[in-house]
Amino acid sequence: MRQIFFDTETTGLAAEGGDRIIEIGCVEMLNRQLTGNNLHLYINPQRASHEDALRVHGLTESYLADKPLFAQIADQLLEFLAGAELVIHNAPFDIGFVNAELKRLRRPPITDLVGGVRDTLLMARNLFPGKANSLDALCRRLEVDNSNRKLHGALLDAELLAEVYIRLTRGQDSLVMDDSGGDSRSPEFKLAAIDLSCFDLPVLQASEAELQAHEKVLIELDKASGGKRIWQAA
Repeated sequence: MRQIFFDTETTGLAAEGGDRIIEIGCVEMLNRQLTGNNLHLYINPQRASHEDALRVHGLTESYLADKPLFAQIADQLLEFLAGAELVIHNAPFDIGFVNAELKRLRRPPITDLVGGVRDTLLMARNLFPGKANSLDALCRRLEVDNSNRKLHGALLDAELLAEVYIRLTRGQDSLVMDDSGGDSRSPEFKLAAIDLSCFDLPVLQASEAELQAHEKVLIELDKASGGKRIWQAA
């Protein structure tokens, strides 16, 4: 399966109110493996960003002045996305902006071109009801390093989203590609057998405070699931 982790930065929050896309980041994954075939575009929106948006992404009007217009990168973008499943955090926002740009060019919506759209915000809300589920919050919860995210950037956010997605879907722990071309099945990667019977393994008992904290978590889970927990049904 070909998936594209997709993110945009914009001049503001209102696509239908005239706000425009200024940056697009696309990270390609094939069969749950990053390919390194990514797409990163800056776009001249022909307007200034709102102050709040500028504080988020830091992309000034002067920096974007010499960048191509959306019309000039549309074919490149659509060719890259064609047939793939888009994985987006808060998909309606980004899809709305892309469709607004395509509408200006009298082109069909992006959903007519791609293989589907998956919203990781909805996934996270189902997995962690009642919790904060922003990309930053998920990075903290799933132990994804986002220390380089001082400002929002479309490509960096798409890369972080790919790592978050793998952990949300219980896949491999890391997406770092092995450039050495090594094969984990080769002889040098085989581990010697270890006789575990020689180890005296300690048995750790939970303290009273830990047991109380655990019971509190179970109660919260029961409330969040509407009383549907099954682990104490027997």
